[in-house]
Amino acid sequence: MEKCLFVYNPFSGRGKIAKKEKQIVSMLETKFEVDVVVSEYAGHIGDIVKERGEKYDLIVVSGGDGTLNEIVNSLALLSKKPRLGYIPTGTVNDVAHSLYIPRNIKKAVKNILEGQVYKHDIFRMNDRYGIYVCCAGLFTETSYATNQKAKKKMGKIAYAFHGLKKIFITPSVNLKLTHDQGEIDGKFAFMLFLNSRSVAGMRINRRALLNDGLIDVILVRSKKDIVNIPAIARVALLFIRGVPKKSSKGIEFLRLNKFTVATSSDTIINLDGEKIGAGSFEFEVIRQGVDIIVPNLKKLKKNTAK
Repeated sequence: MEKCLFVYNPFSGRGKIAKKEKQIVSMLETKFEVDVVVSEYAGHIGDIVKERGEKYDLIVVSGGDGTLNEIVNSLALLSKKPRLGYIPTGTVNDVAHSLYIPRNIKKAVKNILEGQVYKHDIFRMNDRYGIYVCCAGLFTETSYATNQKAKKKMGKIAYAFHGLKKIFITPSVNLKLTHDQGEIDGKFAFMLFLNSRSVAGMRINRRALLNDGLIDVILVRSKKDIVNIPAIARVALLFIRGVPKKSSKGIEFLRLNKFTVATSSDTIINLDGEKIGAGSFEFEVIRQGVDIIVPNLKKLKKNTAK
């Protein structure tokens, strides 16, 4: 019988996963020998996966996108990488939306038992790893700066309230992006590197290719040091209309595998919903870096091709 490690964050979402632990373990035990670890501190799950991950055939994680990022950062360092099963219990769950993984706990576990392996790209940003998004500028601090109590009480609406409070005082990001074919520089209201169909709970990138070794790069220009109304409107249209197929007035669009970004030391970066070190960085996509279980591989491939 294969071995499974079930790890979860008891504080993600509204904390309901702890009440379902016995049910989840009982379901997993129909196919696996199961060990359980409950996160006790920030980084605990990642530490456990780094120390013990290679002993398992499957790691099942429950939490939000931040918890999934913690797992990805540990899996990337392993020589023998187990499959990854995901039970989404966060506030937004962008990765789950992108891969059609159900939020219902019982259905999510059923997917882990009966689903198919999808080889999903990950990416490296300096010495950190991510699976779906890297961004800076307008609205990007909401995922980590929004009050935890407000998120539990209000869900996604809490993010919207926090973002609106900051909308007219957000500084533009000064950056220069250098890649094999050239460079782009200037002031930008929004920097988005996206390997997902969904971001901030909105499916804005339906054509996304999640396993081709490339990432969508979207840069929304700003003419002022503080993001102004025209730049805000361009960002809003990006979320309404979706990711563009090509560059247009005020918006740069590329699909890249590897590049560098030079920016000021006080620029805060959001990586998979988590605040990380500011400043310049090297970025590289690692093709098919994690095996994640999805409900319907044919549907995923079909929708990706559109």
